[in-house]
Amino acid sequence: MPRSYEFLDHPGPIPFAHRGGAGGRPENSMAAFQRARELGYRYLETDAHATADGVVVAFHDRTLDRVTDRTGAIARLPYAEVAKARIGGLEPIPRLEDILGAWPDARVNIDIKDAPVIGPLAAALHRTNAWNRVCITSFSTRRLAQMRARLPLFTDQDVCTALGPRGVMALRARSYGGPTAKLVRLAATGVACAQVPYGLGPVPFVTESFIAHAHELGLKVHAWTVNEPGPMDRLLDLGIDGIMTDELVTLRHVMAARDLWPQPTAS
Repeated sequence: MPRSYEFLDHPGPIPFAHRGGAGGRPENSMAAFQRARELGYRYLETDAHATADGVVVAFHDRTLDRVTDRTGAIARLPYAEVAKARIGGLEPIPRLEDILGAWPDARVNIDIKDAPVIGPLAAALHRTNAWNRVCITSFSTRRLAQMRARLPLFTDQDVCTALGPRGVMALRARSYGGPTAKLVRLAATGVACAQVPYGLGPVPFVTESFIAHAHELGLKVHAWTVNEPGPMDRLLDLGIDGIMTDELVTLRHVMAARDLWPQPTAS
């Protein structure tokens, strides 16, 4: 039987605010997350890095260079220096604990971006007792394995994690008739969902067969980063379990037109 996860306890497809909804406010800023909440988004997607002194920040890149008014690798800088940076010249970089604390009913999808954040992230989730309202993912199968190995040290709750790249490719192969043994093992060890691109260029990555085989294994499928109404409608037609978007208003309109927009919750 599939394990249950409080993070995934949601009626219908989940709308995720990708990086807080980067289409409307500076990405991964408290202003972006606040706007997402005001628009009715309960699920926030973000990224995690750790500073040189072990503070977990919600930030996508390894360096400050692309989106802030400062430069340098986050893992090599103390938090006091990172805190001086401004996203888009305006917004400070939030700590993950700021986000978890500001909206205690929000659920937060966390992408582990670098190995140094694994220990600090586990400690931060332990301090905030937020295990039941997060899902942990990464583009690194190794980082995910290292994070999963830490989970029993802190909690006996079922913590939602996503497939890593190898698992995603195994699932894709399964949708074309490949073996299932590896995926069954992953699903039994805390993996609850596959978070995947909705397409690779003009070629759809998420297909009816991909979703069907994921569901057979008890896995949910979440697609990123979907910013146009056409692909949103196609994915909803296929039975997708979640959509991550920068364009929060667009996704809300598409889902509301299908009576899929969730009822408002207290912020």
